[in-house]
Amino acid sequence: MRPQLVTALGRLSWPGAAAELRAECDVFQRYHLARMLFLSDELRRVDRLFSAHGIRLVAFKGAVLAAHLYGDLSQREYGDLDVIVPRHQVEEAERLLGSLGYSGPQRDAEFRHTFLAFQQQYAFIRDDIGVSIDLHWHFNGVHSPFPLQPADVWNENAEVKLGDRLIATLSGANLALLLAGHGTKEVWKKLGWIRDFAMLVDRHADLDWSAVFGRAKAQRCGDAVLLGCLLAEILLGVPVPVALAENISSNRPVRERAVAMADALRRTVPPPQVRPYLEDLGLCDRRIDRIWSVVLQSLTRTAGDYAALPLRPPFWWIYYLTRPLRLVFKAIALFQRQEA
Repeated sequence: MRPQLVTALGRLSWPGAAAELRAECDVFQRYHLARMLFLSDELRRVDRLFSAHGIRLVAFKGAVLAAHLYGDLSQREYGDLDVIVPRHQVEEAERLLGSLGYSGPQRDAEFRHTFLAFQQQYAFIRDDIGVSIDLHWHFNGVHSPFPLQPADVWNENAEVKLGDRLIATLSGANLALLLAGHGTKEVWKKLGWIRDFAMLVDRHADLDWSAVFGRAKAQRCGDAVLLGCLLAEILLGVPVPVALAENISSNRPVRERAVAMADALRRTVPPPQVRPYLEDLGLCDRRIDRIWSVVLQSLTRTAGDYAALPLRPPFWWIYYLTRPLRLVFKAIALFQRQEA
């Protein structure tokens, strides 16, 4: 939210602001703008290379979202780049990122494919320039549903101009589904995510919100759209789309979640600590999906299993047997700590 705050204070001629605060904001604004320009340039470089090798790329969040929603790269803070490519082109995309100096922070490709593929994204980092790229082939892990599906992206996307290059990105209904899903998955713990969604609602009055909600509901994530709309209204005064008013009015759990989340943000109370990936359960409309998600996670090998018991690759199948036991022991230890 800092870019928005600095812009607002500037328009008001910095009323009552101490000189030290203004100087600190000026330093932040200069660094922020330089950093955003650098990240957008790096995205153009990756897009150019992928295009030259026939890899389809759609960028989302980050620079393209700032340009699309706000018309200004400097009006959002973001620290990395997010791109999605078709599943069958992931390996080639990994190779090309390697040619640009990016590497996976967790061992080699075999390790990633065994212990990280369930996330349906890999992280690649260039430490020398401080840039991280999240390479997706889906928008969420395999354990939980998500409002937006990759096939929807390849069938319909928009373009945003960054410098001298047009970058494919999400727009309209696809962007609404992405923002609603991402915010709900992350428990809407940042006001900036709610601001993004509110900006979309406000600027896309012609969007068919009934269809957006219908698509999310078909993926068993309809509550995510309702929750995003209600938080935008409660915290930022952007009215709920008329087409969704009745759905929200009749959905008591969504209303209660929105009020609790809004209250926590107003009081700057951090959300409760949740074990990684269990927070995805908030995306599930149905209890059966939440149960099934937990079951799948209990049977999926992760990097944590390897860290707890490092084995050589020929024996990695053993983690299918040891993971449920490790989770049981962790649950017992947690229960004992709570009882102490």
